[in-house]
Amino acid sequence: MNRPWVNANQTQELMKITKLLVGILFLASTSMMAQEIANHTIGLRLGDSDGFGAEISYQKSIGRYNRAELNFGYRDSREYDGIKAVAVFQWIHTISSGFNWYYGFGGGAGNANFEARPDPNNANITIQPEGGLFVLVAGDLGIEYNFDNLPLLISLDIRPEIGIVGYGDFDDRFDFDIGLGVRYQF
Repeated sequence: MNRPWVNANQTQELMKITKLLVGILFLASTSMMAQEIANHTIGLRLGDSDGFGAEISYQKSIGRYNRAELNFGYRDSREYDGIKAVAVFQWIHTISSGFNWYYGFGGGAGNANFEARPDPNNANITIQPEGGLFVLVAGDLGIEYNFDNLPLLISLDIRPEIGIVGYGDFDDRFDFDIGLGVRYQF
């Protein structure tokens, strides 16, 4: 069909606008399909990039598609003893029935005490590394499965952490913490 009042440039612009609107509607409908999340969960998050290992984990829903996650970890090893608490605010989106993905950000703090170790230049001398308080910022990206017949939530997430401030020997490096979570929902 020939339309002399519509030129080729106008048709291309109209197609771009149509594609943009379809994309926006798709994204809006996907985020609106997010399912209800549990009001409370408690359990364990097992990870070990930064050496803290298992953490006690608690999640509290804040609205329909958001929640706060609080994690507390303790470590007692030959190299150091430490505690760490991290809080993350998350946005949850549905992939399919019972299967969600989420992302968020937050921060945390902790305390580390290191064991004395031999000097690498002289084995007769021991070095006592300084320990103390540290502060970090964290991101969070993960997937989770919510069982229909069980009040159980299983998750796998990546929580990158960057140290902001700390004790004298503090290493403000990037920690890429990967964790497997198992939580009871109530």
